[in-house]
Amino acid sequence: MEKQSLSHNKPNPSDLTASAHLLESQHIWRVLNTISSDLGGAPFGKVTSFSDGHPGDGYGVPYFYLTPLDPIAKNALKDSRSSLAISELPLGTSGEIDPENPTCGKMTLTGKLKKLESGSGEAELGRKYLFSKHPEMKDWPKDGYHGFQVFKLDIEDIYLLNWYGPAPKVPVEEYLKWKK
Repeated sequence: MEKQSLSHNKPNPSDLTASAHLLESQHIWRVLNTISSDLGGAPFGKVTSFSDGHPGDGYGVPYFYLTPLDPIAKNALKDSRSSLAISELPLGTSGEIDPENPTCGKMTLTGKLKKLESGSGEAELGRKYLFSKHPEMKDWPKDGYHGFQVFKLDIEDIYLLNWYGPAPKVPVEEYLKWKK
């Protein structure tokens, strides 16, 4: 697996909020999961590109550029419960260990995946963040059959495991207010 370049040092494992932000802000894709409307409510996950801000400057809220033809978007429009699973391994900060090793950070954000109102300030902000990390998205169809639109994950819960012992919960309010 190719390692992504890292613009920040790995924080102390006891700094949960900084650890959570490192995992999200340094990634550009991960596995987004929804409740499948076509599979009788079974979980459905798919590798999906996302952005939480400009490169190296994430804010914590993940935005996605999805077409209603995508099963993830289709599912979210019927049942918005979703999760985003992220691993530290591709960053290269965990060394040569197994991704399941407790010292290799892993995080799952759970919440509601919502389509943003086209043309709204937040949709434009999300689009700006997405295009800064995924420039080719600018050329994807915005209207017509594919109609790519900005979605965001309204985070309700954060599961983070980055050390031995039980996985502590990261308070969402603290996570969203965190500044470098």
